[in-house]
Amino acid sequence: MHQTADISSFPLRGNTLDLASRCRVMGILNVTPDSFSDGGRYADPATAIAHAMRMEAEGADIIDIGGESTRPGARSISAAEEIARVLPVITGIRSRSEIPISIDTQKAEVAEASLNAGADMLNDISALRHDSGMLDCAVRHAVPVVLMHMQGSPENMQEAPHYTDVVEEVLTFFRERVAFCRTKGVAHVIVDPGIGFGKTVEHNLALLRALPRFTALGVPLLVGTSRKSFLGAITGLPAEQRLGASIAAQVYACRQGAHLLRVHDVRETRAALDLLYALEGGEVTNHAF
Repeated sequence: MHQTADISSFPLRGNTLDLASRCRVMGILNVTPDSFSDGGRYADPATAIAHAMRMEAEGADIIDIGGESTRPGARSISAAEEIARVLPVITGIRSRSEIPISIDTQKAEVAEASLNAGADMLNDISALRHDSGMLDCAVRHAVPVVLMHMQGSPENMQEAPHYTDVVEEVLTFFRERVAFCRTKGVAHVIVDPGIGFGKTVEHNLALLRALPRFTALGVPLLVGTSRKSFLGAITGLPAEQRLGASIAAQVYACRQGAHLLRVHDVRETRAALDLLYALEGGEVTNHAF
């Protein structure tokens, strides 16, 4: 079965999310006009809320909402614009469901508004470095925080990324950030190696192969490979045709120690994981047809 680090669960919506028995699925909901894979598709709040409900029905454990594109070359938007995009979606989901909501933002103002509206955790691609207010927000609300590694910023991160030893450098970064968060009172931290964020194809592959080393950090491990450009570089396929490669990468990440998978295709990912666990002798999920 799924191997864990020194953790088995973390709190969400007054409950706990079990991380010991299986990988959990975080469904991506980009309410942006310019995200790399689905930009503009869910910019309308009603459409976004309906998609969130669909992902929940398909087996998502968490909905991750982003109001600012972080694709390579993306430029930052104002907090006010980001809030205007995400708040109607958060409140709409929360009025219909208790599914945990993650807010994908680097801005404390957006985080504060989102948590007050019903979000349950923070997903910060800057690992709480972009806006010093993010730390205070996380501590006051006592919510889990995803710390992601990124070399540079979305605007310039893919301009010749370079590492001497990408695995050791990312691990060193997380050792420092996890220790910092613990000393500052952030009780629940998740790490994300930032596949595609300031990395070449070779860097991404090296990090995926080394995922077992990340479990030694003693915190949950989140991995996001869904539809990303390194899959296209390997397969020659555009983003909308990378489902097979995404599933392969996600199952591999799960077996290498990931606790959470951030994905676009929830139904297909859950089906792959259900079969994986059945083949390995775990609990079989029976779906009526």
